[in-house]
Amino acid sequence: MDDIRKLTGVVIDPGHGGTDSGATGNDMLEKNYTLLISEYMYDRFKELGVPVALTRNSDVTLSPTERTNKILSEFGNNKDVIVISNHLNAGGGTGAEVIYALRNKDTLAKKILESLGAEGQTTRKYYQRRLPSDTSKDYYFIHRNTGVTEPLIVEYGFIDDKPENVEFLNENYQRLAEAVIRSVMDYKGLKYIPPEGYISNTYVVQKGDSLYSIARKLNTTVDELKRLNNLTSNTLSIGQVLKIPSQAVIDDEENIYVVKSGDTLYKIAQDYNITVDELKNLNNLSSNTLSVGQLLKIPSPISEPETYTVKKGDSLYSIAQEFNTTVDILKKLNNLTSNTLSIGQILKLPKPADIDEPSQEPTNITYTVQSGDSLYKIATKYNTTIDAIKKANNLTNDLLSIGQVLTIPTTTISEEVPEPNYFNYKVVSGDSLYKIAKKYNVTIDSIKELNNLTSNLLSIGQTIKIPTTSTNERTYIVKSGDSLYSIAKEFNTTVDNLKKLNNLPSNMLSIGQILIIE
Repeated sequence: MDDIRKLTGVVIDPGHGGTDSGATGNDMLEKNYTLLISEYMYDRFKELGVPVALTRNSDVTLSPTERTNKILSEFGNNKDVIVISNHLNAGGGTGAEVIYALRNKDTLAKKILESLGAEGQTTRKYYQRRLPSDTSKDYYFIHRNTGVTEPLIVEYGFIDDKPENVEFLNENYQRLAEAVIRSVMDYKGLKYIPPEGYISNTYVVQKGDSLYSIARKLNTTVDELKRLNNLTSNTLSIGQVLKIPSQAVIDDEENIYVVKSGDTLYKIAQDYNITVDELKNLNNLSSNTLSVGQLLKIPSPISEPETYTVKKGDSLYSIAQEFNTTVDILKKLNNLTSNTLSIGQILKLPKPADIDEPSQEPTNITYTVQSGDSLYKIATKYNTTIDAIKKANNLTNDLLSIGQVLTIPTTTISEEVPEPNYFNYKVVSGDSLYKIAKKYNVTIDSIKELNNLTSNLLSIGQTIKIPTTSTNERTYIVKSGDSLYSIAKEFNTTVDNLKKLNNLPSNMLSIGQILIIE
């Protein structure tokens, strides 16, 4: 067992490069994605104290011989060297897969695939592939010609998949990279420390664990864990990665909340009648950025929420049912003249002791700008306009900074709410929402919301509204596929300088995040 646990080093191989672009699709080149995810992995392994090397750190062409020679030269021909060759698939499929060498067991390949699945990626299989002309040899040269090292090919997904699935790859490459890193560390029995602000929505089985003990720890049931993880028995193995249900998790000492899709610190703070600063201090958060599945401590005792923020799919009836009240009481309490709601609208909830005497709603509310925010996004959330927010805060342009506190003017829901700033775009042949969003540095959801689209389908000649954004040379908005390394290279600066300038505790970025560029 001790021999198995040794780790001499990790060699990360960004597949393809230079004149070899690899697979193509959805306006992406495989070689660019593999370099992006590999550079992130390299930085993270260094942070964790693991000896690590890259076969390439730029867009250069490597022959198979050059690539394998470089792998063997980094840490030697050693069975305790792990090689991660990063790739994207093509050919009309979907999902991730891992291919391991004939000389190795499937333990690490299985662990990586489970971890990728736990981060939300569809998974296919882990397997070996033999050379048809000689079935005693591996099909892939990276397996065949790398001595006794332990090489794996990780295919993160299909580059020619549906645009929304490719968008998932772009937006979540850091989480997918963390899944691989976490698997390697666990496989070798090394301590894994996630980046600051990151908590995976997974649980790694420890010695002595059972489904029953895990279910109790996570305040769920054995049946729910089995359903979520497609388990047919109660048998677990040490190191196995389990998905955690998206629900509040409570242990014996403190109240824990599991972050769900659409959650913000502001919303959670309102739900539990506390402040954003209280949440940040209690959880040692340096920013307002949250990730789905993240565990947050909630001050005890948990108060009944006094307000509710309307989410997609909500109705007055469903909200009334959830909070054990009636539609009429909600309408009376919130001065609603119809049953129409808008996403982001804040509703007062009745107090058990004083239902008929609601307190007066304040004229304005405050909002703390988070990573990825724009005036358009905030205006849409609170059913107001960009101009109204700018006027209330004496803003002369559309630029925002993370942590900035804005006064949000409250509005009465009416039939005519002024549209946020936009321009018209006519759909041409070959267009998709993914392609258009990428072109104009906005999100698919913002286009769909602005145009009341219920699907991603477009027709040639269709005119759609595109929300406007505003930047200057002092700032940069993080796009899908960006890394600190690529941004530093583009603006002729360094990663360390960007981190210092923006008070970044790690190399993790989120799409839409605003960076100050010196």
